[in-house]
Amino acid sequence: MKTKDEIIVNNMAIKTMKKDGMDFISITDIAKLKNVTDPNGVVANWMRNRNTIEFLGLWESLYNPKFNPLEFEGFRKQAGLNAFTLSPSKWIDATQAIGLHSQAGRYGGTYAQPDVAFEFATWISVEFRLYLVKEFQRLKTEEQKQLGWSAKRELSKINYRIHTDAIQHNLIPKEVTSIQAGLIYAEEADVLNVALFGMTAKQWRDANPNLTGNIRDYATINELICLSNMESLNSVLINDGVPQGERLIKLNRIAIQQMLVLQGDNNRHLLK
Repeated sequence: MKTKDEIIVNNMAIKTMKKDGMDFISITDIAKLKNVTDPNGVVANWMRNRNTIEFLGLWESLYNPKFNPLEFEGFRKQAGLNAFTLSPSKWIDATQAIGLHSQAGRYGGTYAQPDVAFEFATWISVEFRLYLVKEFQRLKTEEQKQLGWSAKRELSKINYRIHTDAIQHNLIPKEVTSIQAGLIYAEEADVLNVALFGMTAKQWRDANPNLTGNIRDYATINELICLSNMESLNSVLINDGVPQGERLIKLNRIAIQQMLVLQGDNNRHLLK
């Protein structure tokens, strides 16, 4: 599976991608710093270099158990000769390399693992390499933040299932229809929405007609942490037979206390 993105380095757009869980950076885009009209030619010139072949061979030997050292040795011996040429696709096919990836189409070009891309960027410009490393690290930091948010969102969904199970066994009469049950679920979900966000799901949709998803999709990580805790607590309160109105007040107070701890927010008010 492939996913694509891009970073801006000194006003240049450099495409990045993930393939089979590994990061790749477009060295074709980096090559445009040296020759906008023929970046592939720049990459080809880099690959003719003996130092390049030795670096690629060493990298593959360290990280690729399927690397073909015999083919590599043949390329290494020819590297630097006037007649020697080597394309990324030929290198990949012959040595079973994973450090480079060739792709056709709209997002086509030669992509490289970060170590290899940084080495290529050094060959182009040491200064550009430093900016590239900085921007790529920023991208990875943003990805980690998003992963953290997604993990909290998934935790909230898991607790929501626990929450609805408690509703099913304690609040829904056995003879009700599935439609009636759905209405009760929605009402209970809004108990948490009102306690934490101060509004129901419908009120949020009415106030944000141009946004997709629901109120919880736009929650902060701190709010999702608080919501996850509240879902567990509400399940306990439901099992203990606490009426919905009382639970709303208790959950609202808990939400305020937890949010104060998480982010020092003194602006939320207790429900009366």
